[in-house]
Amino acid sequence: MAASSEHSVVHFPQYSIQGDSHYQRRSQTSILDRVTTNQTDVEVRHSRAGPRSRRPRGLIQPYVLRRFTSEDDSSSLDEVPLMMSEDGFDSENDSLTRRRKQRRSYGSRLAWCLCCGWKDNLYSYLDSLKNKCFKKKEVKPRTVAIGRRAVYQEKHAPNIIRNQKYSIITFIPLVLFHQFKFFLNLYFLIVALSQFIPAVRIGYLYTYWLPLGFVIFVTMCREAVDDFRRYRRDREVNCQLYSKLTKNGIVKIPSSAIKVSDIIFVEKDQRVPADMVFLRTTEKSGSCFIRTDQLDGETDWKLRLAVSSCQRLPNHQDLFEISAEVYVEKPQKDIYSFVGTFSRFDDGREEFPLSTENTLWADTVVASGTAVGIVIYTGRETRAVMNTSRPSAKVGLLDLEVNTQTKVLFVATLILSLALTALKGFTGLWYRYFFRFVLLFSSIIPLSLRVNLDMGKMVYSFMIQRDKEIPDTVVRSTTIPEELGRIQYVLSDKTGTLTQNDMVFKRLHLGTVSFGQDSIDDVISHLQTYYMQHGTGSSTTSTPTKRSSAVRRTIVSRVHEAVKALALCHNVTPVYEDVDMDVAENGVLPGEKPVDRAVNYQAASPDEVALVSWTEEVGLALVERNLTGMQLRTPTDTLLSFTILQLFPFTSERKRMGIILREESTGDIIFYMKGADVVMCNIVQYNDWLDEECGNMAREGLRTLVVAKKRLTEEQYNDFEMRYNQAKLSIQDRTSKVAAVEESLERDMELLCITGVEDQLQVDVRPTLELLRNAGIKVWMLTGDKLETATCIAKSSRLVSRTQDIHVFRNVLNRTDAHLELNAFRRKNDCALVIKGDDMDMCLQFYEHEFMELACQCPAVVCCRCSPTQKADIVQLIKTHTKKRTCAIGDGGNDVSMIQVSDAGIGIVGKEGRQASLAADFSITQFKHVGRLLMVHGRNSYKRSATLSHFVMHRGLIISVMQAIFSSVFYLSSIALYQGFLTVGYATVYTMFPVFSLVLDEDVSPETAMLYPELYKDLCKGRELSFKMFFLWIVISIYQGSINMYGALLLFEDEFIHIVAISFTALILTELLMVALTIRTWHWLMIAAEFLSLVIYIASLFIFKDYFDPAFFLTWTFVWKVVVITLISCVPLYILKYLRRRFSPPSYSKLT
Repeated sequence: MAASSEHSVVHFPQYSIQGDSHYQRRSQTSILDRVTTNQTDVEVRHSRAGPRSRRPRGLIQPYVLRRFTSEDDSSSLDEVPLMMSEDGFDSENDSLTRRRKQRRSYGSRLAWCLCCGWKDNLYSYLDSLKNKCFKKKEVKPRTVAIGRRAVYQEKHAPNIIRNQKYSIITFIPLVLFHQFKFFLNLYFLIVALSQFIPAVRIGYLYTYWLPLGFVIFVTMCREAVDDFRRYRRDREVNCQLYSKLTKNGIVKIPSSAIKVSDIIFVEKDQRVPADMVFLRTTEKSGSCFIRTDQLDGETDWKLRLAVSSCQRLPNHQDLFEISAEVYVEKPQKDIYSFVGTFSRFDDGREEFPLSTENTLWADTVVASGTAVGIVIYTGRETRAVMNTSRPSAKVGLLDLEVNTQTKVLFVATLILSLALTALKGFTGLWYRYFFRFVLLFSSIIPLSLRVNLDMGKMVYSFMIQRDKEIPDTVVRSTTIPEELGRIQYVLSDKTGTLTQNDMVFKRLHLGTVSFGQDSIDDVISHLQTYYMQHGTGSSTTSTPTKRSSAVRRTIVSRVHEAVKALALCHNVTPVYEDVDMDVAENGVLPGEKPVDRAVNYQAASPDEVALVSWTEEVGLALVERNLTGMQLRTPTDTLLSFTILQLFPFTSERKRMGIILREESTGDIIFYMKGADVVMCNIVQYNDWLDEECGNMAREGLRTLVVAKKRLTEEQYNDFEMRYNQAKLSIQDRTSKVAAVEESLERDMELLCITGVEDQLQVDVRPTLELLRNAGIKVWMLTGDKLETATCIAKSSRLVSRTQDIHVFRNVLNRTDAHLELNAFRRKNDCALVIKGDDMDMCLQFYEHEFMELACQCPAVVCCRCSPTQKADIVQLIKTHTKKRTCAIGDGGNDVSMIQVSDAGIGIVGKEGRQASLAADFSITQFKHVGRLLMVHGRNSYKRSATLSHFVMHRGLIISVMQAIFSSVFYLSSIALYQGFLTVGYATVYTMFPVFSLVLDEDVSPETAMLYPELYKDLCKGRELSFKMFFLWIVISIYQGSINMYGALLLFEDEFIHIVAISFTALILTELLMVALTIRTWHWLMIAAEFLSLVIYIASLFIFKDYFDPAFFLTWTFVWKVVVITLISCVPLYILKYLRRRFSPPSYSKLT
């Protein structure tokens, strides 16, 4: 076997396998075993934070056969096979692609090219051209000198935040491109340009260019305003001033001027402007806390440690006197890992390893003290920017459906024009007549459709912002309000979205007795009794006697031991805001009453803050904490001092944390531990109540922790310390050796208590989630929090009902694990899924389609430990595999990517700032407003736009039918039936107001829509804009157009102007009457619009004498002919509509 720095190659007879050295280091089995039992380890380039890679082909057949006959897991693999082929595990994506290629015929390929293939090919060509012209710089690891510039200064990305879509140069070209990529606008651009050719000109230029110019002008104004707002927000961030340390002192520079190797001061509550290595802090402990809510969504404070070599320097200026540098890895997305080295060359070479504990990522906030760091990544190379996707212009499903239907109308226009040209004969300049017919029938595809839909979107946005039931709601994207009426998947963040992130201590259970919020006085009384009996405050277990070991402990001592364990077993630091720093650093002075001082607890977990706050409330308060010790204040104002000997922090793998303390008054060494019940049940001594009580608390939605302790002798601790230090110095398998030493101590521990903490939900979260479920919407929770926390919130919020089972995916490290877990999950019915982001990535790498199919069938899915990029990938996967509309809801900076990828993004203004709110399409203040936003405004917006589009198409079709009949009757002439202003006025002043007033119509009241969310299900089927409804309106238009035109021809007098008068008047009245018959709930503006249009038309009869004969309008002959034609065209339709509602009523009519 030959090994190299990057990859290792395994040589077998006639076979060669290339694998990842990272996997070889992790594996403790031989290469042959890995090939025979788990080929994934040698196939996959493993990078959980990076993009998914496809599996290489050409697997080794003999070893595959051996793997299937192995006794360990072959039976499970063959039990329910997922995707099998000759090599054992065929890639599901490859097989789907192969079948798809077999089905595709030459005809389908040609149709694909004619429909949208040319556009895809054009985009791919432009992308390849862009990549060739603007090659991205390959990022590499870098060495950053401290206090001096490198000899050859490498160029790095500027530290500029830019969320704008356009620049001054690209604004007009990009806006025009996005507008004319729609078939409707492109078609009318071509039609308008054709009017510059005299041979094919039909009417006046303004009849074509004025509506088109109005549409483009309105769009450009809207885009300019939105982009200018983004520019102002970016400028505010880029111009924020920071203090930079130089050899000549401190200078102020804007955030945009910060460069790699700059030494920057970050004050308390100030945003970190770039990725930095933490060098120094004003805190004497050499550590500080940061808030990472805008990066990973967790509002827990994280502890960061300064580089010890720099922290020991007398002052900041001494950084320029040392010779040191920082070696860092290349920029990458993973916010949870970092590899670097700090090297100092003053007195020989000294190297110190760097990890995430020594970093300050951009967009985090310093929570304590002042941090001094050296910049290592800037701009687009920072973790925050790399985990944020670029904003894209969203196009609603309704716009796509309307665009498809306009293409059908275009084909109908060509067929009709070709038919009339054929009847006229293909002789002479027949193509000129063909093109003139196309222009005559161009009203079949009405340009006013885009104008009306865009104006309707503005009205819907205005209604949403004016709704008093959802105050302070802001619509930031006015182009997609109809999307809220088609949502089938809601993907929500947890922290700050479903929960308030305020932990409240609810219960303390000691096995035989339980204390809740209503019995806190009993706990206080027990503690006071205990410390009154033991004046020194020392523990009874510190000097055990024969009697105390033989006699069962009283409830007083048990309560004391439990509360004391909670007050000591944590990683919480008290910070006093309103006192002198020296006093705060030296702790509480004798005789002083700390209760009078404002204290703020800082910790990496809100659970720990809740526990320590509760112990303070009952009388045992934490008053000081540093890296080496802590102090407690008893109810008798006595101070207890403890020395921290060892600290074992909480990790998602261990699911527990521990601490070894020495009580200074007695010298006793005590090992405290707390953690999840699933791991603690095997650590504590046998008992018969732990599992039952943990289950009871979990069903109540409480987050449980099991607390235990173990007394150590001096010899036991010294032996443990020696073995622990040796394990930490190991080069190979350090993690496993350290874990083994820790586990040797975690045996036969004394169970003290179980705690129950509740993460308070947002107002009305439970009824809102129930409302969404009844509406047929599936809810997924995507969070960066721990698995146990996410599961508890899913239960307490009723995202997972009490009757549903929960399937928790175990750790998936390779393809075999993914196969087994998917098989196990497939056997479950009506089961909610809980899975970690890394495990889901591994499943998607091999079984993307299979996993998504199973997950989308679940009533609820919880994805925990998700990075911002993973959240966005999940949204994109749902869109790709289900072809359904998604809505992402979040409140933190880590939710921005997910919000921007979704079809409709909703941001909540909360504790985590306004970053998600500013990047979202809709901004709300509470999660409960989502229900009304979807059930009322989303539903109404979609139904109104669908009706509006039908009417605008009907308005264009009916006049085109009349034009076709007129041309066919009058010798196939290509002359317009209605000249000049009549054509423009028909679609504007005569019918625009009544038709547009349909945006005020509603089938049911808002209260009914909220009471019966099942009405929302009908919208997801898309029946309002289906082709069935589309062709029905085409039939109605043909019928009414034929009645109007043939009626006018049969009843007209001798002059042609009478045909125009009768047919146009009947056309206007027909359109007004159809609007009146369609309206379900009358609004006073609708009545005003009807009368206004009628008055305008009657007035124009006497103004435009070139088109009408005023004398003829005053005759009864004109009146009765118009009335008869109008009644014949409308009354039969009304009768059919009445019969349909009588015998097959729609769902909403049953409620009214």
